[in-house]
Amino acid sequence: MPVLAHLSDIHLGQVRPGPDGPDGGERAEARARQVMAYLEGLPGPIDAVLVTGDIADHGAPEEYAAAARILASDRWEVLTCPGNHDVREAYRSGLLGEDPAPGPVNRLHELPGLTVLMCDSSIPGRDEGRLDEETLAWLDTTLSHARRDVPAVVAFHHPPVELHAPLVDAIRLQDTPRLAAVLRCHPQVAAVLCGHAHTPAATRFAGLPLAVAPGVVSTVTLPFEGGEGIVFDHPPMVAFHILDDRRRLTTHHRIVLS
Repeated sequence: MPVLAHLSDIHLGQVRPGPDGPDGGERAEARARQVMAYLEGLPGPIDAVLVTGDIADHGAPEEYAAAARILASDRWEVLTCPGNHDVREAYRSGLLGEDPAPGPVNRLHELPGLTVLMCDSSIPGRDEGRLDEETLAWLDTTLSHARRDVPAVVAFHHPPVELHAPLVDAIRLQDTPRLAAVLRCHPQVAAVLCGHAHTPAATRFAGLPLAVAPGVVSTVTLPFEGGEGIVFDHPPMVAFHILDDRRRLTTHHRIVLS
């Protein structure tokens, strides 16, 4: 059974607001290292670590240099996709070791018993998301050529449905019917994974399980919890997704304490 560790929104370089900041981005790095140290210390194997966007807070080259160091693992693959805070050119150069280019960053990863498609839902210069024509065509074509007897998961940054968290819902994924139509054409797709919300959530999209990773750098709260809508004192979390032989997704969440 494939097992994925899923984290999101590490925002390297973010300075904590309020009387306890600025902290020069050290807090964001410390929390990301805390989560990666927890994963590296697991006694059993997992198949990959997924990081669904907002890896950098400003898209600066030094933030991706830090990400390359912090996310490096000798035990398993670390798969990433950009978020709305990421800058494609610097992301490609600093994190992927590629020539800078402005187009969407979409990647296929074939793991033992699982196909993972990491898609770019970012719109340069904007906070909301969209899978553009190039990305939707890439997704459809790649799934058409993938083995149908191997389950697939599709991952990107922005949630494609309302999560009843106003801060997130205002800047969620746009133009979702076309994405839903593509996914429904490919029965090997078992689940959709995303981030952006800074809160763990589970729902459905296009008839598929939709799992939203918790945020590492901060936590978005819901209206009935009160407060300002985002808190920085909750500990970071990570999700574990298990895909069984019937292609059913089970998700567990772990609080990562220092």
